Amino acid sequence: MINHYLKQTPVESIMRLAQYRHFVFDGTFLHRPRSLVALMDAQTHTLITGQYNIPENSESKLMEYFAGLKQAGLNPDSFTIDGNPQVMKVLRRLWPEVMIQRCLVHIQRQGLSWCRTSPRTVYGRWLRNIFLQVTKIRTPAERDEFLKTVSYWEANYGSKIGARYERGHVFSDIKRARSMLLRALPDMFHYLDNPLIPISTNGLEGYFSRLKAHYRQHRGIRKEKHKYYFQWYFHFVPK
Repeated sequence: MINHYLKQTPVESIMRLAQYRHFVFDGTFLHRPRSLVALMDAQTHTLITGQYNIPENSESKLMEYFAGLKQAGLNPDSFTIDGNPQVMKVLRRLWPEVMIQRCLVHIQRQGLSWCRTSPRTVYGRWLRNIFLQVTKIRTPAERDEFLKTVSYWEANYGSKIGARYERGHVFSDIKRARSMLLRALPDMFHYLDNPLIPISTNGLEGYFSRLKAHYRQHRGIRKEKHKYYFQWYFHFVPK
């Protein structure tokens, strides 16, 4: 019976993709460089579609994936994503007016990692405190106060840090944290204008965790059958 399923993919019913408006998109690695990507409805946390062996950094593969969904009727109002530049480029090319919400958890997690737990410099400690506030903003007034703090830090420290050519690991990471934050700011707070937009990709990351737990129980599956296994998993376990 198992072999029967792993020789074919499920016959998917035609979904009315236009009924879904807000999405969470993310990818995960199973065995590098092999990965999978998935699209989830933000309101019901139901998987819309997933596909095995599409690298998040492959613009051509992503274009093929999303173009197929657009042709099938996908007409999104928003995507919440982790900030992968290739994903953002493809989404904006296919849907120029779509709202792209950056995952605040990814921004905070990466920023705190680059700032370290106990920064030794004043600008490092201040920047770390800024990242600690990222997921706590719930009102436009809190957003405006946050942006004011970022602007003040940038005027006093950030612009000078960006102009320095030091290459030490710690200083380079501070520069990375600053650059990431400044690039993310325009797409961090769309959820304040529309509560249907999720602030993170956590729902999909939880789905990936459950998927990997089940996959580890089937390590005997040959590589050429992996794509069939995951398509059946997406089919039978949409949540």
